[in-house]
Amino acid sequence: MRAQHLVRNMTAAGAMVAGLVTVGAAAPALAATSPGTATATANVQASITLSGLTPAFTLTGAPGATATGSAAVTMKVTTNNTLGYTVGVQAAAATMPGATAGNTDTIPVSALTVKENTGATYTALSATAAVTVHSQNGKSLSTGDTITNDMQMAVPFVNSDSYSVALNYIATTK
Repeated sequence: MRAQHLVRNMTAAGAMVAGLVTVGAAAPALAATSPGTATATANVQASITLSGLTPAFTLTGAPGATATGSAAVTMKVTTNNTLGYTVGVQAAAATMPGATAGNTDTIPVSALTVKENTGATYTALSATAAVTVHSQNGKSLSTGDTITNDMQMAVPFVNSDSYSVALNYIATTK
């Protein structure tokens, strides 16, 4: 009898424990994890921009005079190239024709000279090769570098008129 009573009490106690387990909140299960790593890479290409170029300038003088335009041309160059950049200028034609119909006089583009504003020597322009007007090692400021050119011309003996030529500026990374 004693054994039966013990089994009955254990069964009742087991039912009671089972009742507590089933009635109470379930414990959260631990999530399985598997760590991994991804690498983010940003490939930044070299870029260069020439902006804010003075669209036109005028040098005025009588034949035999030297006409000078201090800071005649200004531009901004922006580049992230750590090796630096150069800026060159080349005339679009070998001569500067007059604007007046019937005027056959021209001024050779080599009569027009250029120098960087901080430079000491003027160099004649050409239609066949660019003249370097700025060279720098290292990238520009994030807002761009301002570059200024002085222009000069020994005014030749030609008809009174306006003589023009397009000047092509090119910024190039090193």
